[in-house]
Amino acid sequence: RLLLRPFLPADQPAFVAYRRDPAVARYQSWDTDYSKADADRVLAAQAEVSFGRPDEWVQLAVVDRRSGRLCGDCAARVDHRGTAEIGVTFAPGCQGRGLATEALAAVVGTLFGEHGIHRVFAETDERNASVHRLLERLGFRWEARLVEADWFKGEWCSLRTYAILRREWDA
Repeated sequence: RLLLRPFLPADQPAFVAYRRDPAVARYQSWDTDYSKADADRVLAAQAEVSFGRPDEWVQLAVVDRRSGRLCGDCAARVDHRGTAEIGVTFAPGCQGRGLATEALAAVVGTLFGEHGIHRVFAETDERNASVHRLLERLGFRWEARLVEADWFKGEWCSLRTYAILRREWDA
């Protein structure tokens, strides 16, 4: 149902719209005042990175194949030790239909299958139950709870770390 690809300039309006949504921005590093200039900086920086290259966050646009609509994005950062961190952000109108599961599964499968990654992990805000369910559907295990480990948007927040090993994914 989906196509994962680099961002295009035409994606900017939809990208800004879902990043401004309070429910989307709540657990992300940006706020609801996310601007077109902010988006232009992110999208320009993405033109210089390659998926799987160590130490670079790569964000892939997730697009509905039929409509061409931007649904959200998946992010990945590989390190030099054979691990990768992932993230996912979806527009509210595209949530709850299994699209994020499908997109993130493609990213994780590519990390393991094409880039030889040993372990993939995600760090989440403990209050973000929907992303916890998403990761668990994909076979990730809840590995750690870091109590009030992050000063985030004016308050101490607890974090959860989820991870999966290549052999677990293959099984």
